[in-house]
Amino acid sequence: MKRILRAYIDLLRLQFFFAWPLLFCSGYLLATSVYGGFTWPTLINTVLIGFFGFEAGFILNDYVDRNYDKKDIEKDKLTKYWRVFGSRPVSEGLISPGKALGLFLIFALITSLLVLTLPYPHSLYVLVIMYICYALEVFYQLKKRDQRFPVAQLAGRIDFALFPVAGYLCAGVPDITVLLYFGFFYPFAMAHLGVNDLIDVNNDQVRGMNTITTMFRERGTAYWIATFSGVNVVMALLFMTQLGWIARAGIVFGLILVTIASMVIIKYPLPGTCLKVLPLFHITLLIYAGSIVLDSVL
Repeated sequence: MKRILRAYIDLLRLQFFFAWPLLFCSGYLLATSVYGGFTWPTLINTVLIGFFGFEAGFILNDYVDRNYDKKDIEKDKLTKYWRVFGSRPVSEGLISPGKALGLFLIFALITSLLVLTLPYPHSLYVLVIMYICYALEVFYQLKKRDQRFPVAQLAGRIDFALFPVAGYLCAGVPDITVLLYFGFFYPFAMAHLGVNDLIDVNNDQVRGMNTITTMFRERGTAYWIATFSGVNVVMALLFMTQLGWIARAGIVFGLILVTIASMVIIKYPLPGTCLKVLPLFHITLLIYAGSIVLDSVL
């Protein structure tokens, strides 16, 4: 029983459970600051949508890559960072593929039912984005197995950038604010992806995955991270025109952390270096989302 519980904790990356609802709700609360209409029941609903929706994506990721993950030769780096007990439960046979698929479908169904409680057209906006994100996740996992240009990364990680957008559309409508939120968050997601790829390069090589690092090597990945971090700064300046001083201060602080991390990676483009600075990207994500939440509430 204990072993099974550990396996599900690793499958869901449960130690990060609070981050995804926070990011999702940053979009919702920003929308209520623009359009009004805040209610506690809707906030609770968005928390649940953010949690179940993102966790379903984690399960889908493991299910699609289950056979390739069996080839891993390093579990003490990225796998251990993301998973408390350092296991990939589906590829290691701790959770059967059928059970993983069933859990994904249950979580996706729960998320869909929660979304359908939102008033129209917000429910339609969020539901469409939800299924686009799952389709992009599958595309990303499959396309990176056979590509010469990082199409999988450029297209596939749109799903992460759409997550706070979906939160915004729980109460808002497509407008310049949500467009700038997407434009601000997408380059951050791409820089973060480059860090993950550099850390996991040895596993990706034996899996036969065409990631940023296996295609462009360590130095090329460092430039990728620095470039998208720079774009993140530019888009932040535009996005901040739509925000109050609390969110602006939080974003500036986050940009400083990302810039420091990028400079360290440029100087030492090694998997070990990226593993050390990876927490800065996750802290930045929390600062970005948390400051937008505080700014919208206060």
